[in-house]
Parts: sequence; structure tokens; C-alpha cells
Amino acid sequence: MLEYEYQELRFPRGTSRSTARQALTDHAEYGRWELARVRVYLDGSRRVTLRRKIIRQMRTL
Repeated sequence: MLEYEYQELRFPRGTSRSTARQALTDHAEYGRWELARVRVYLDGSRRVTLRRKIIRQMRTL
């Protein structure tokens, strides 16, 4: 069964699209995060949830 680790990013109302895109690109490229969910609130702020797989080594005898 796959297990995931989650990270949440929040972008305030005044954050430009290009700034948010660059932050998400950096997380994806260097931290191997993938986009799980984006929630846009009425005030214009965004909450982005990122996830990545947890790889566990299986013990062999």
C-alpha cells in the first residue's frame, strides 16, 4: 500500500500567479512533491496541498 507525506502551502491574496507557479515548480523539481489539491477562498487566498510518496525499504533475510 502506498503511503504519502503531505505539505501545505498558503498563498495570500496579493500573490501573483507567476510567483505561486515558481514556488510550486521548485517544490516539485527539488523535493519531488506533486500537486494534490488547490483550494481558492473567497478572499482570494489559496491553500495548496502537495504530496509525495514515502518509500520504505523492505527488510530481507
